[in-house]
Amino acid sequence: MSAPSLSRLSLPVIQGGMGIGVSLGSLAGHVAAAGAMGVISTANPGYAEADFWPNPAAANLRALAAQISKAKAIAQGAGLVAVNAMVATTRYAETVAAAIAAGADAVISGAGLPLDLPAVAGAEKVLLAPIVSSGKAISTICKLWHRRFARMPDFVVVEGPLAGGHLGFTKAQLDQKPLPSLEGLVKEVCAALAPWAAQYGRAIPVFAAGGVWSGADIAALQSAGAAGAQIATRFIATEECDAADGYKQRMVQAKDEDVRIVQSPVGMPGRALYSPLIRRLETAGRIPPVRCAGCLVPCKPAETPYCITNALIEAVKGNWEEGLFFCGGNVGRIDSITTVPRLLEQLAQEWHTARRSQG
Repeated sequence: MSAPSLSRLSLPVIQGGMGIGVSLGSLAGHVAAAGAMGVISTANPGYAEADFWPNPAAANLRALAAQISKAKAIAQGAGLVAVNAMVATTRYAETVAAAIAAGADAVISGAGLPLDLPAVAGAEKVLLAPIVSSGKAISTICKLWHRRFARMPDFVVVEGPLAGGHLGFTKAQLDQKPLPSLEGLVKEVCAALAPWAAQYGRAIPVFAAGGVWSGADIAALQSAGAAGAQIATRFIATEECDAADGYKQRMVQAKDEDVRIVQSPVGMPGRALYSPLIRRLETAGRIPPVRCAGCLVPCKPAETPYCITNALIEAVKGNWEEGLFFCGGNVGRIDSITTVPRLLEQLAQEWHTARRSQG
């Protein structure tokens, strides 16, 4: 069985994976149905299951299969349905294998370098895509994949410093002015991929992520060498998004000054709204977890500043007081709730207009 093809995308857009529970079967399915790539986050998709806290592994695998099935049913063969899997999770390989078995078309993987991704059972049946933030990172991945698996990524997501959620940059890099440009990172990653693409005799498309807002942005990034773009935060403010309305309204109400760089228990900086939880952490320093799902490799419950799983669950339910509300750097530009078809139609129109003006 051969892997699916990116040619199934009528619009070069990937909907970024957002956990916990922000991008599940509804959002991913409707994005795919419109001809783009919908992405389900594998970060604790079973959070709403009755047995989640006592048995998170079983709850997550059961929910993941159900959400992929839901997305595929909505898509009806259009676009692609992918999953986003964090390398830093404790059941990474098991979860990716389950997603492939459930019918995912692609696996996009970050929050660490996915050095062993091609070794996961069934990996030959799907598209594999690392998320990186530098040419050095993709070079490391390609060298190892070539040596151990004789395989290259099917596409790559290069994530710039304006992305939401966990970021592939240090706090010092994020404090630099100006920040590294996404166009520059695209060129750097494309240059690093060029010798491998030549050796394997095929293109390795690059999708740019982090602060991408419009179809014109996508066209500009294509001029820098990208095949398309990954967009996440704008999809939160859609009717089809799996998050509660309270989460969506926080995105609509957010202003630029409401965004902060926070430290995640994953060990990476992240971009989120300045919620009461973040303010309490600034004062208290630590909010000890009351229970643990054992979800992250770097997390030590006795030392972690807070339970990110619980914080993200509260956010997806719309609990402003207790939640961690990840968002991208352009969240302040969102002013209303739309639908996935309308958003993608707008992006497509802007993209076509920009490409015509480029000649």
